[in-house]
Amino acid sequence: MTLKMNAATTILPVDDAARARSFYTEKLGIPHRGMTDDGSELLGTDGGPLLQLMPVSDGRHSDHTALSFEVADIEAAVRDMEARGVMFQDYDLPTLKTENHICTTASEKCAWFMDTEHNILCVHQNLGSGPEYQV
Repeated sequence: MTLKMNAATTILPVDDAARARSFYTEKLGIPHRGMTDDGSELLGTDGGPLLQLMPVSDGRHSDHTALSFEVADIEAAVRDMEARGVMFQDYDLPTLKTENHICTTASEKCAWFMDTEHNILCVHQNLGSGPEYQV
């Protein structure tokens, strides 16, 4: 059997669904689609991938990047997001170093930030190919 995917939904754990919804709609500009019966907030556009913000009571979140958004121009995306109040993480490690919040490798540029619920998110620009999604 082959799984046919028409659209994918990313589910992120959140402590406060309303606070998280405000971050994603106001800071990242992702449209709100409604609520589910369990109190989750649904975000995204018709026919595109969805983001479900699922309330959790244990406060447990991932310690790695949970979601990355592909953008056409990462420098412009970082500037725009900073103007909306998004705070980016900076790193100075042997294998990961950012300059102006952006890490550049041979294949992509990346910048990491956290949402209000401490989920680690990323915007990235593939070098040499076009974007699928834009923030």
